[in-house]
Amino acid sequence: MDLIERALEFEKTKMRSLSTSDRVKISREAKQLILDLNQVYKRKKDEKIMDIMKRLTAIKRKVEKRLKGAPLTA
Repeated sequence: MDLIERALEFEKTKMRSLSTSDRVKISREAKQLILDLNQVYKRKKDEKIMDIMKRLTAIKRKVEKRLKGAPLTA
């Protein structure tokens, strides 16, 4: 499956010292991969696909947290 291979390659990409535009691209790519994998998961119900989606979601959350910045404390 090409989609699963793309997702695994995406997980291996380096996530250090990224510019804001790189973070936006990574977030969008992760979102698209997750949505595409979800369509496959709906048909096959394979737990491996669900595990990949969970890992991609964790990466996406981490990148988006950095994009939005830390909340200010009073």
